[in-house]
Amino acid sequence: MIPNQNHTPMMKKLLCLLIVGIPVFTFSQVSNLSVVALSDSLKSRASVIKHSEDIFFEVTDINRAYLTVHKVFTVNSVSGKDALLFSEYSNKARNLTDAEIKVFDATGKQAGKYKISDMRTSAVGEGLIDDGKYTYFEIPTFSYPVMVDLKYEVKYKGTLFYPAYDIQSSGEAVEASTFVAKVPENLDLRFKPNNINISPEITSSDKYKFYKWTVKNLAAPEFEEGSVLYESRYPRVLLAPSRFKIYDTEGDMTSWKNFGMWEYELTKELYDLSADKKVFFANMVKDEKDVKGKIKVVYQYLQKNFRYVSIQLGIGGYKPFPASFTDQKKYGDCKGLSFYTHAILNSLGIKSYVALVNADYNREPVDPAFPCNQFNHMILCVPNAKDTLWLECTSRTNDFGVLGSFTENRNALLITDAGGELVRTPLSKATDNIFNAKTTVNINEDGSGKANLVIDLTGEYKQNFLYYTDEKKDEQKDFLVNGIGLKQPDDFSITSTDADEKFIGSVDLTIEKIPEFAAGTKLFLNKHLYKVVKNNLPKAETRRLDYFFRYPFEKSDTTVYRLPAEYVPDVLPQPKNIPGQYTSYSTSCWFNEKEHAIYSVAKITLTKSRIPAADYPALKKCFDEMMKDDLQHIVIKKE
Repeated sequence: MIPNQNHTPMMKKLLCLLIVGIPVFTFSQVSNLSVVALSDSLKSRASVIKHSEDIFFEVTDINRAYLTVHKVFTVNSVSGKDALLFSEYSNKARNLTDAEIKVFDATGKQAGKYKISDMRTSAVGEGLIDDGKYTYFEIPTFSYPVMVDLKYEVKYKGTLFYPAYDIQSSGEAVEASTFVAKVPENLDLRFKPNNINISPEITSSDKYKFYKWTVKNLAAPEFEEGSVLYESRYPRVLLAPSRFKIYDTEGDMTSWKNFGMWEYELTKELYDLSADKKVFFANMVKDEKDVKGKIKVVYQYLQKNFRYVSIQLGIGGYKPFPASFTDQKKYGDCKGLSFYTHAILNSLGIKSYVALVNADYNREPVDPAFPCNQFNHMILCVPNAKDTLWLECTSRTNDFGVLGSFTENRNALLITDAGGELVRTPLSKATDNIFNAKTTVNINEDGSGKANLVIDLTGEYKQNFLYYTDEKKDEQKDFLVNGIGLKQPDDFSITSTDADEKFIGSVDLTIEKIPEFAAGTKLFLNKHLYKVVKNNLPKAETRRLDYFFRYPFEKSDTTVYRLPAEYVPDVLPQPKNIPGQYTSYSTSCWFNEKEHAIYSVAKITLTKSRIPAADYPALKKCFDEMMKDDLQHIVIKKE
């Protein structure tokens, strides 16, 4: 990156910090921090204490920006060790130029000093990203507390990405933190606080505007398991440009329409499938009588013949490789594979749109009122006469036209020739994710036995099982025991039937000890060979954030215990029904004399994956009751 000729190096940047009122932390101050008495409110729940943080973000023109960070923090215990990992990524548009870490022990004595040359780098994206690399360093410590003085600088070539002001995270108390943004008045910026009521001090000087946010004495927020992804969980301020430049093209982010138009202009010349390939795909779909059938053939061809290379959209950029590149390599990242499918459908005369989306099952949708570059994934949307199709082009296991929990119920930005259009992706139902099982267990006199599990799966359950059918046997066993909750088998085998939108499989198991335990002539059996209810939910007291399941579901199991000839039932669990606002649960158990077998049936339904915090205590109570019932035993005795 070419240095800004209007600025000398770091020293003048520090002078700029002083001019706008950011305190510069000195070594003597660092040494004294070890004896500073902190208030009880800051100490409470704090595994990390941020003593001082000074962040300066400067946009010098539409194509250049600088970020300098200096913070001093103490890690009190091993529970805060994540703060000891420093990592930053670099690529053609963003470059970590300098970093320094000083480490102090509990007495204030310096125990280590590390430069950027001491850190490790790792390439990203199998060559798909120009100069793409991670720089990372795990700060060594042998005891706690440990104090860290961290400085680093990042240079931007392009202004599409403005850093957010991330104020604190779980278990992190803040004594003082300041973020200053300096931008040309003719460019300006936009901002949005999340989970904190804070406004900047705004001043102007010499054609620049300064935005200064300051916080002090923030107690550490408590981590709430199962809540929204971290960036929406804790206090932060989002920053976004109004106008930006990257890849030598300028764009406008004041509306979703304008941002989408920039993306469209960036990609519109990349439909370069060869004439031979166009003929190839035309022949591939020539026997399909409707558009949906043609799209399905193309999608399944992609799943069978192309490999996904995992690159987060924000790291890999927003310009996909030409369709011919992906066609030749037979792999690509999310934008490469989505755009390639888009190009194929275009060659067949089928209208489709690539769409930007922020992905992960517990991520908040982007705010329609605040156009901002928060996307990390690309999918494909195909408008259809009767229904709109959504395609996850990176997955080899997703059903055709099914996005799954990774991108469902989000605000996706369609990239059209008229600009960007924010639309909602579909929301799945419990009936989209079905786990049906019948388990037959033949018990021998000594408690050993063989079991057969026949499963009928759809949706997320199907995708999870399909993934492991091609894995090594050790990984399959780990999935059966820890993923499904089956008893530890001594041996097993898995077979499956290709049934298009569902997975029909059979698992045969040899188990040395089927009963949980024995008492005299009595054997105590679990109600089912695996845990029907696996969700041991976190505490409900003072819950402030919504709780996220990965997906809604319907799950049922019929377990048949075929008893040894001399054994009969002694105690059978009573039927149970547990209704809830978002759940239902029912069980029953009986003895079939003709088959000399005990039948145990259970069904559980979860109708919604996101549970409002106010409803969570009642939901947890339902699941606690379910788990208690599921732990009951079937007792058989020898006559």
